[in-house]
Amino acid sequence: MKKITNKVLWIFAVGQFGWSLLSGIISTWLVHMYTGLHTPGDTNGIFGDFITQSPLLFSLTLFGIITAVGRVFDAVTDPLVASWSDRANFKGGRRIPFLRAFSIPFALVTVAIFVLPQTASIAANNAIIFVLLMLFYLFMTLYCTPYNALIAELGDTQKNRINVSTYISFTYIAGFSLATFIPSLAGMLEGFAGSQENSIRIAIGIMCLLATIAMMIPAIFIKERDYIDSKPVKTHAFSSLVQTYKNKQFRRFVYADVIYFFAVTLFQTGLADFETRLMLIPSTNTFLLTVLMTVVSLALYPVINRLAPVLGKKRLIVVGFFAYSAVFFLTAICGTGMIWGVIVAVTAGIPMAILGILPQACVADVSELNTLETGEDRSGMFFAARTFAMKMGQAISMVIYTSITAAAVAIVTSHTDSAGNVDLQAIWSQIQMPYRTTAIVATVACLLGAVLFLLYNETDILAKIRSLKGEEK
Repeated sequence: MKKITNKVLWIFAVGQFGWSLLSGIISTWLVHMYTGLHTPGDTNGIFGDFITQSPLLFSLTLFGIITAVGRVFDAVTDPLVASWSDRANFKGGRRIPFLRAFSIPFALVTVAIFVLPQTASIAANNAIIFVLLMLFYLFMTLYCTPYNALIAELGDTQKNRINVSTYISFTYIAGFSLATFIPSLAGMLEGFAGSQENSIRIAIGIMCLLATIAMMIPAIFIKERDYIDSKPVKTHAFSSLVQTYKNKQFRRFVYADVIYFFAVTLFQTGLADFETRLMLIPSTNTFLLTVLMTVVSLALYPVINRLAPVLGKKRLIVVGFFAYSAVFFLTAICGTGMIWGVIVAVTAGIPMAILGILPQACVADVSELNTLETGEDRSGMFFAARTFAMKMGQAISMVIYTSITAAAVAIVTSHTDSAGNVDLQAIWSQIQMPYRTTAIVATVACLLGAVLFLLYNETDILAKIRSLKGEEK
C-alpha cells in the first residue's frame, strides 16, 4: 500500500467542497426563497407564489411534510447504501466508484429544485418539489455515505484522522460559504438574465457546475486500491445497522449529534432570515458576513488541530456546544444594523471550527475500534448511521422552523385589509417574534447537546485502540 500523504487528504477534501456547496444551496436558500414575505429586490419568498404557503396538516407546512417524509426515506436508503458500499468489490474500490457515478445526478437535481416547480399549477409544483427533494436526499446519500467512509479509511493514524477532519472541515465551510454568494452573483447577472428570478436560477446553475467539478476530483485522482486494502464485509444491511447501534459509545455520540444538527440547521436555515428580518441587513450583504464567519473559523483551525491531541476531542466539542448556545442566544436578542451581523458572525466562527473538525474524527475512532475488535471494516455503516442522525436532526429542525415561522405570514394576512394593504412597519415586531423563537429553541437544544456529549467516553476508546494496535500512549 502507498503511504497516505497530506496531498492525498487534500485531494479527498475537495469533494467535500462540492457536496457541501450543494447542501448549502438547499439548506440556506430553499426555505428562504420558496416561503416568506417577498418584497421587490429581496430574495425572501421570491418563488413563494409557486407552492402552497399555508399549513397543510395541523401546523405542518409543505416543507415540513416533505422533510418528515424524506427522513423516513433516508431511514431506508442510508443503511442500504452503506451496506452496498461496505460489501462492494468494484475494480476501483468500495467507495470511489460511487463518487464517480453520482456526482452529476446530485448536482443536476439541485438545479432542478429551483427551476422545475414553477408551472401554472400549484398542486403540480408541490408534487414536483416533493419528488425532486426525495431525489436530492437519495443522491446525497449515494455520494456522501461512501465518501464519509473514506474518512476512517484514509485516516489510518490519529494524525491523519485529525488532519483529514481538519481539511474536510475547511472545504465544507468554503462550500457552504460560497452558497451564500448566490444573491450577489445573481445581482451581477441580472442585466444578462432579464429578471431577478432568472438570474438566481443561472447563479445556482453556475454553483452546481462548480460543485460537480469539485466532487469529481477525488473520484478521478484517488486510486482507492493504491492506499486502502479494503475487503468486502459479509454482514447484511440490517444486521450491520443493528450492530452499529449496539455500540454503546457510538450511541452516546449520536444522541448529542442529533441535537447538534437540529440546532445548527435551525441556525443555517434561518440565517438569511435572521439577517434580513431581525437585523434588517440586505440579502446582498449576507455573503460578507459569511466570509467574516469563515475567516474567523479558518483562523482557528490550526489552534483546534493542535489542541485536540492535548485536551482531547471531547472537551473541545463540549466547549463548541456551549459556544453555539451563546451564538443562538445573541441572535434571539439581536437588534438592527450590520454591527449585530458582525457580532454573530465572529462569535459563530468559534464553534464552527470546533464542531466542523472533531465529530468526524470521533466517528472514525469508534469505527476503527470496531474494526480492530471484530475484524470487519464497516466504516460505511458507521458514517451512514451518523449521516442518518444528521438528517434526523435536520428534518426535525425544518419541521419546527417552517411551522414556527409560518406564523409570520399569518400575522401579515390577519392585518391585511380588503384592498390588500398592510402596514408592515406597525406589525414588524410581531413578524420578528417567530424568528426570535427559533433562535431560543436552538439555544436550549445546544445546551442539551453539551450535557448529552458528556456521556461519551473518548479516553476509553483511544486506550482500547492503542492496546489492540500495540501502541504506546
